[in-house]
Amino acid sequence: MPRPPAAAPPALEVHGLRKTYDARSAPVRALRGVDLVVGTGEFVALTGPSGSGKSTLLHLVAGLETADEGTIALAGTTLDGLSSARLARMRRRHIGLVFQFFNLIDHMTALENVALPALVAGASPAAATERARELLDRLGLLDKSGELPATLSGGQRQRVAIARALVNRPTLLLADEPTGALDSAGTADVLDVLARINAAGQTILVVTHSAEVAAAAGRRVQLRDGRIVDEEAEALTAAGPA
Repeated sequence: MPRPPAAAPPALEVHGLRKTYDARSAPVRALRGVDLVVGTGEFVALTGPSGSGKSTLLHLVAGLETADEGTIALAGTTLDGLSSARLARMRRRHIGLVFQFFNLIDHMTALENVALPALVAGASPAAATERARELLDRLGLLDKSGELPATLSGGQRQRVAIARALVNRPTLLLADEPTGALDSAGTADVLDVLARINAAGQTILVVTHSAEVAAAAGRRVQLRDGRIVDEEAEALTAAGPA
């Protein structure tokens, strides 16, 4: 009798994550032993008050900072002990990152901004351009391909940033307050994009203060004082099904 296929590993597994910042007056314990699993295809929102540790957690997963203790695994591969070169390849392959203030390169067009990570990852110019055009088309911005970021609205710039984060087909899309710099129209624009790409199978982990963004997620995880507060069932009941 043939064996059933092995289940795919979660997109993200975090165990025992701790991070302390050295401040002049006293150490700040940003994370105090966080465990989190994000399954493939999930849309998870990290919520909590300022200083709760949610952005620190996102930055550690993204590789922007280093944990004091704990492990991070992407798509079943633990990152601890990897060489710097392999670690960079893993994060380039598995992580797409969206920032609050877009972080687009001002002198590059929308198409060039989206294609850049693919070029860095080794794609040919033709392949990178084709992939960038495909994503801009999917996100309704193909007609803005030749525009510079300064000519675009906030919502359009964030859609370009999301396309850039998706260009290398990451396992996990990380978004840090993706609507924090947007008005209500821009927020609705970005929420629609996130919902559509998640429905197409993209795994998303978003940090947000916005109840509107959190309500769009399929699962909400609340942090307080560097620890996860287990209020998932109540949050899901309040928000309704995704």
